[in-house]
Amino acid sequence: MRTVRTLAAVALALSAPLFGANPALAAPVPTASMIAASDDVTWTVRTASNELGEARTSFSYDIRPGATIEDAMVVANRGKTPLTLGVYAADGFTTDAGQMDLVTKDAESIAVGAWVQADQESITVKPGKTARIPFSVTIPENATPGDHAGGIITSLVQADDTETINVDRRLGIQIKLRVDGDLKPGFAIEDLNVGYRGTLNPAGQGDAEVSYTIRNTGNAILSGQGNTKITGPFGWFATDGPAQAIPGQLLPGETWKVSGTVEEVLPSGRLNAKVTLVPIITDAAGSSTTLAPVTASASAWALPWTLILLIVVLLAVVVGIVVVSRRNRARRKKLEDERVDAAVKEALAAR
Repeated sequence: MRTVRTLAAVALALSAPLFGANPALAAPVPTASMIAASDDVTWTVRTASNELGEARTSFSYDIRPGATIEDAMVVANRGKTPLTLGVYAADGFTTDAGQMDLVTKDAESIAVGAWVQADQESITVKPGKTARIPFSVTIPENATPGDHAGGIITSLVQADDTETINVDRRLGIQIKLRVDGDLKPGFAIEDLNVGYRGTLNPAGQGDAEVSYTIRNTGNAILSGQGNTKITGPFGWFATDGPAQAIPGQLLPGETWKVSGTVEEVLPSGRLNAKVTLVPIITDAAGSSTTLAPVTASASAWALPWTLILLIVVLLAVVVGIVVVSRRNRARRKKLEDERVDAAVKEALAAR
C-alpha cells in the first residue's frame, strides 16, 4: 500500500503570509509569489490583480455574515510539460515552530477551508502559460465574529518509487478573514512556573528558569512580546530577562508554550517572577495596535546552598574548637587539682 507524505505546507516565516512546498523546493521571491520546483516540475502562485487589490501578498477580507466575495489566484507553469494540479481550501493553524500551516486535504476544515470554494477542483496548465483560478468566499449567517485564517492550495501528488510512497507538494496563499461582529482580543498567561539553578561558587549568582503558556482567549489573531522580571524579597535585587517573542499569528483558541532563562539572579531567598505580555493586533490594512499588557506572577525559593553549607561547616568548626578548648581546660584543671591534692597529702604525711 502506498502512503502519502506531505512536503512542507509552509516555506515562509509568519511575516510573509504565503504557503509553499518543501523549503528546499520553494523560496520567497519579491514579487509576492511562491515557487515550487522538483526536477522538471516548477510552478508559481500569486494573487490576481482586480478591484480588490494589486500585487497583494495574501488574501485578506473584512466581511459580514451571509456575504460572498469573488476573487482569484493565478498559477504559472514554469516547467516544460503540462502540469495538472489539485485545488482546494483548508483551515490554518500555528505549528510548533511558530509558523502558519494549513491542514491536509483529508483533515476536516470548519472555517476558511469550508467557506472558500474554488471554481474547479483541478487545473491543467500548459508549459510557460498561466491560468486563473477563480474562487468564492461565502460566510455563513451564523459564523463566529472575529478572525479566521486558512488558505487556498495547489497540490501535486507524485509517486516516489524509491520509497514506495506518494509525495504531495503543496503551494498556496494565505486567506485571512475578519467576520463582522464584536472583536474581543485577549491573551491569558497560564501554568507559570519558576525554578532556580544555583552555582558551586558560594558568592555566585544563578539562573532562574521560567516557563508558561500563552492562550489566545479572544476572537482575533494576535502576536505580541513577553518579558520576565525576577525580584527578591521586598522587590530587591531586580533582574530583567530577555524579551520573549511569540508567533506572528496566534489564532483564536490556540496556545503557545514559552520558556526561558533569566541569568545572573542573586539567590536572595524567596524569588518572585513577574511575566508581562503585550498583545499586538493587526488590522486588514497591516496597521498594528498594542493592547493592554497581561501579567502573571509566581514564586520560588532561591537559596545559596553552597554558602549555607560553608557557613554550617564553619559553625561546626567553631563549635568543635570551643568544645575541644573547654575539654582541654577541664582536663588541665583536673590535673592541677589532682597535683594540689597530692601535694597537700604529702605535706600532711611529713608532719
